[in-house]
Formats: sequence, C-alpha cells, structure tokens
Amino acid sequence: MAGELPEYYFRIRENGAAVFRVDTENRHRRIEMDQIAVVNVKNGDIKPHGQRELSDADSARIETWLADRQALLAQRDVDDIHRTIDHLNLTAQWAQQRASEEQLEDVTDALLLAMHDLRSVLVRKKADRLG
Repeated sequence: MAGELPEYYFRIRENGAAVFRVDTENRHRRIEMDQIAVVNVKNGDIKPHGQRELSDADSARIETWLADRQALLAQRDVDDIHRTIDHLNLTAQWAQQRASEEQLEDVTDALLLAMHDLRSVLVRKKADRLG
C-alpha cells in the first residue's frame, strides 16, 4: 500500500487547501503527513507552513494542483448554472401544472425578485459585451 500513496495530500478548505507531504519511509512504517503549505485558490497565494521553505518540487506540485483546482471549480460553476436553468424550467412546469394557490403565494414574490435581479444583471452584462 505504501507505494500507492501520493507524495502530497491536499486537504480541501473553504478557500483552498492545506498541503501535506506524505511520508511512509519512517522506522515505524506509519503514514505521516507533515503540513508544508497553505494554498488560497481565490487569489493564488501559496504560503509555506511555519518556518518551512518549499523546494522547487513542492512549489511545482502545488502550482499544478492549484491550476487543476481552479479549472475544476470554474467547471463546477458552469455546471451549477446549467442545473439552475433546468430548475427554472422545472419550476415553471410545477407552477403551471401542480402548484397550489398557497404554494404559489409562498414563493411568487421571492422568485419574481430573484428573476428580476438576474435579468437586470444579464441584460447589463450583455450590453457591455456588445458595446
């Protein structure tokens, strides 16, 4: 099993990850994880943990992970929007066919405000792109 473990482990956090070097080559043959850095996905900051200095290999692996993670999160954002479009279509179908008067009363104002806000943003962004 020790040969199958990666050299680095990235513990995902809210805005990035804590980076650990995985060590199985110790006298007790236990898996030890030594934190070497903290990564911020939003701004790209890589901060060594404590007084540690990152090697070129450490930095290269962290930068690769950072780029991969940013790409994955961007892809998930677009996937979420496509799911939102599906939910809007399903919501329209629900409102037309199955919703009771009470249910519609409960959600109509909130939906109309959210859709108005979204429409305003989309129209403004579209105008910016065309202009």
